[in-house]
Amino acid sequence: MAKERTTGLSADLSGQVAMVTGASRGLGKAVAIELARNGAKVACVARDAQKLEETVSEITQAGGEADALACDVKDRSSVSKLVDDIVEKWERLDILVNNAGITRDTLLPGMSDEDWDDVILTNLTGAFLFSRAVSLHMMRARYGRIINMSSVSGVMGTAGQTNYSASKAGLMGLTRSLSRELAGRKVTINAVAPGYIESDMTKTLGDVVIQEAKKRIPAKRLGTPEDVAAVVLYQASPAASYVTGQVLVVDGGMTG
Repeated sequence: MAKERTTGLSADLSGQVAMVTGASRGLGKAVAIELARNGAKVACVARDAQKLEETVSEITQAGGEADALACDVKDRSSVSKLVDDIVEKWERLDILVNNAGITRDTLLPGMSDEDWDDVILTNLTGAFLFSRAVSLHMMRARYGRIINMSSVSGVMGTAGQTNYSASKAGLMGLTRSLSRELAGRKVTINAVAPGYIESDMTKTLGDVVIQEAKKRIPAKRLGTPEDVAAVVLYQASPAASYVTGQVLVVDGGMTG
């Protein structure tokens, strides 16, 4: 197994239960592992539960507890049942990380209805469905943390990603509005907006594009999944009780 990469931060999440969508790879995997490393039991969610085996294995081998759960984040009934099942098994649900997301990149004149719908339904509607289902339990418990994975594409827009940028900007609006509804119940809702992060998706851009991207980043490097996981860990921790409705950009200064 490759050398473990951690954020270097710590928070006491002992006894808490977290759910991370899109946890099979990349940012979702890093976040799930980081939350487990800090004591949370983690429900790892993806469309294909088999793809979660590596994430769950890393968590359990390190002494943590995690489940691999299959769910289509666009399916309303499946989302509600999954949340209820988790609460029934672990008797609580303290942290939700809405990370599941897809891209269907193309310029707008050539974008099909399906390209638009798939991205909006997965990236934005999925987060709405999970947040709605989870918020009911969190409100009753008078405690909760919801973290939405947005993107700098939602901050400044990206050519060829009208659907993706709209979905990520929508997540920021969801975050800010819902935070006003739930703050009185001690439930916080925040978002993270990553820039260029080392991932399988980034690798497909090719070396030339990546080198050009680095020139626009004051930090002169791509971010790592652990850079993002560190922010999520803070937002998920008890220490962030007075932080809600915020979008924290993690992009090495690119949009600064």
